[in-house]
Amino acid sequence: MKIVSSLADLRTARLSLDGTVGLVPTMGYLHEGHLSLVRQARAENQHVIVSIFVNPTQFGPKEDLSNYPRDLERDLSLLRPLGVDMVWTPSAEVMYPSGYQTWVEVEALTNPLEGAMRPGHFRGVTTIVAKLFNATQPHKAYFGQKDAQQAAVIRRMTVDLNFPLEVVVCPTMREADGLAMSSRNKYLNEAERKAATVLFRSLNAARDLYEGGERDGEKIRAKMKELIADEPLAQMQYVSCADYDSLEELDAIKGKALLSMAVFIGKTRLIDNFVLG
Repeated sequence: MKIVSSLADLRTARLSLDGTVGLVPTMGYLHEGHLSLVRQARAENQHVIVSIFVNPTQFGPKEDLSNYPRDLERDLSLLRPLGVDMVWTPSAEVMYPSGYQTWVEVEALTNPLEGAMRPGHFRGVTTIVAKLFNATQPHKAYFGQKDAQQAAVIRRMTVDLNFPLEVVVCPTMREADGLAMSSRNKYLNEAERKAATVLFRSLNAARDLYEGGERDGEKIRAKMKELIADEPLAQMQYVSCADYDSLEELDAIKGKALLSMAVFIGKTRLIDNFVLG
């Protein structure tokens, strides 16, 4: 497993990889969700590149960039047994050199949900992912369903900018009690960790309504809100029942829909989603 930091070293090493390449972009502090992406990339490609970069431009001024968990040696030890060919660990100076002023923006898809709560977040995401695609030249790139809006935005960007690659969205990996795996889960104390299952429980309740024949978007949103409101440690930021492709809120579900939410448990912000239909 080759570990490179500079762009020049990455490009030299990339030239030695014959055949298909799968890219798994990460911000490090890897968990089983990330490793599942690596395994799928390994199964579908002749070579796998993993990037580890905590991207400063997708964090807002009040968000947890300085506290975001980092442990490169631990990450590398988790990746070594998985057949990864290369790990790219660029610095902020490599990705955003002095005088940097070029950005990639997807418009309508980034307005609701996470985009409304975190202004500028997706500009940072799409810019860094475009740069990762450009640098590593993958045939396939792997993302998790847990960040459903991010996946939709990256799919749109890939089509719009004619990137010659396939975006592969893999299922959300969950703990035994249903909590979606996330690097931020480490911030939860014991009581908060128990309370955090309210996200999964409310999504399940909404899906049960849907499977029972309910198609009224507002009734489905109301069910999720009701369960979240009943959890004392939870503070809801948004709950959504939206069209899967456009992310516009639905009055009535007629096709594929995305249930999603952002909830603070104590000071920790968690997101989760289910796809219906």
